[in-house]
Amino acid sequence: MMELLASIHCYFWSPSRTICLWMSLVLLLQYSKTVVSKSDYLIGLGSYDITGPAADVNMMGYANAEQIASGIHFRLRARSFIVAEPQGKRVVFVNLDACMASQLVTIKVIERLKARYGELYTEQNVAISGIHTHAGPGGYLQYVVYLITSLGFVRQSFDVLVDGIEKSIIQAHENLRPGSIFVNKGELLDASVNRSPSAYLNNPASERRKHKYDVDKEMTLLKFVDDQWGPVGSFNWFATHGTSMSRTNSLISGDNKGAAARFMEDWFEKNGIKSSDTNESGSDGLPRRVSNIIPNIHDDNNKLLELATSFRSSPGSPATQTMSVARRVRGALKQAEKPGFVSAFCQTNCGDVSPNVLGAFCTDTGLPCDFNHSTCGGKNELCYGRGPGYPDEFESTRIIGERQFRKAVDLFEKASEQLKGEVDYRHTYIDFSQLEVTLTKVGGGSEVVKTCPAAMGFAFAAGTTDGPGAFDFKQGDDQGNPFWRLVRDVLKTPDKKQVDCQHPKPILLDTGEMKQPYDWAVSSNGIIGAILVRWSLHKVQLIPLHELYLDA
Repeated sequence: MMELLASIHCYFWSPSRTICLWMSLVLLLQYSKTVVSKSDYLIGLGSYDITGPAADVNMMGYANAEQIASGIHFRLRARSFIVAEPQGKRVVFVNLDACMASQLVTIKVIERLKARYGELYTEQNVAISGIHTHAGPGGYLQYVVYLITSLGFVRQSFDVLVDGIEKSIIQAHENLRPGSIFVNKGELLDASVNRSPSAYLNNPASERRKHKYDVDKEMTLLKFVDDQWGPVGSFNWFATHGTSMSRTNSLISGDNKGAAARFMEDWFEKNGIKSSDTNESGSDGLPRRVSNIIPNIHDDNNKLLELATSFRSSPGSPATQTMSVARRVRGALKQAEKPGFVSAFCQTNCGDVSPNVLGAFCTDTGLPCDFNHSTCGGKNELCYGRGPGYPDEFESTRIIGERQFRKAVDLFEKASEQLKGEVDYRHTYIDFSQLEVTLTKVGGGSEVVKTCPAAMGFAFAAGTTDGPGAFDFKQGDDQGNPFWRLVRDVLKTPDKKQVDCQHPKPILLDTGEMKQPYDWAVSSNGIIGAILVRWSLHKVQLIPLHELYLDA
């Protein structure tokens, strides 16, 4: 039987548009159509608050120095799952209601886990990923590019992430119980659009023909089922940006994915199947509890006896386990041990994927923005994407979150493909500034080229239609201008080798080579993951993951 090595993607967002950091935790799983079978895994899920400072802290994502937190839309959480073989390997995946994961946060979390569990959880088998909300506290990364708008490192932001991640993993570890995993996939068509359609059209027609849409519309969901309690959680992956909340928003929010997670957890709490052991009704369906209709009834024993004799006695019926008081008490205590349902809406290849599905319009005229450069009268500041709830961004957040939630419920309820096999993972460090890449030339032949250190172009400063930049920068700018080159050279003048390597992109910030007062961007060691597809017992094919970039 063909085996499938299913991959759980963890994306670490880089401070450079030319470098991505990521890790893939891999479950070696055998495809099975069986819905009910004895599980080979221990499964644990956990969730913990990571809201952080809700006032006077710059938010991470839009790189807008004026976007300072001043309250809470809804609280943020870290949600974790652990899948382990009883006597074998295990993997941990943590999904954060945060803009991105941080290498510094990860190092500290691993340090704490090692102190608690020894070598059970290490950098090899723990992946931490952010949903890419642009409405969470910033200042928790270690690179200058990330800390400029937050005016440096924010210890409160850092500490709450480390504490919340650690506690969510502890919860998941303590909840480890025998269980099964089911997977389902489906298309969600109304929660994402390409915010740079002109750029996509610059791809060769042969490349575009490989794809059904100009963005990835597929949602992949894992359903976790406890052998005793039934469904206990789900994690899904779908590409859409956490930018339903605009760059002027000042309330901490998990944006559309954080909202979707809350919707699904509330849905399960309301509609989840309850154990018959917790039935608090008799065979006639009436609740069996002391009524509070008659106040202080036990104060006068004579009144209680008088009330009792006024009721006509029923003929009686044999006692059953369902009606047994002892059984109901045991059931209530047992129910208290049941782990809470955890649902995470994780981020995937969302590069130019926007939740502002109505398109981009000029705020002054109401007309569509320039198609190629996303400008209005030559200026990028007036061009904004509109969500489905426009002009109410809270409503847009709710709608896009609800659309993801409803699709996830549909996949959850219909999930029937059970995953079986060995648990495994892959983790490696790659120097992205020194990679050799073979390019296929138009008309035949090939050419070997080499990557170089990271650099941000002039178009980077223009931002996107989800969050426009400032001044006179434009998207798609491949020329630059003398004034901003002069400003750039005050910080760092790129040498000819770097300019030639980055061509045709003009360099605005040579971040990969800027080291004062310390590294501006990720060092040469990156983390890369891969999906392994096992077609047979004798052949393994390696497929690279999609590239992901940070948006400013």
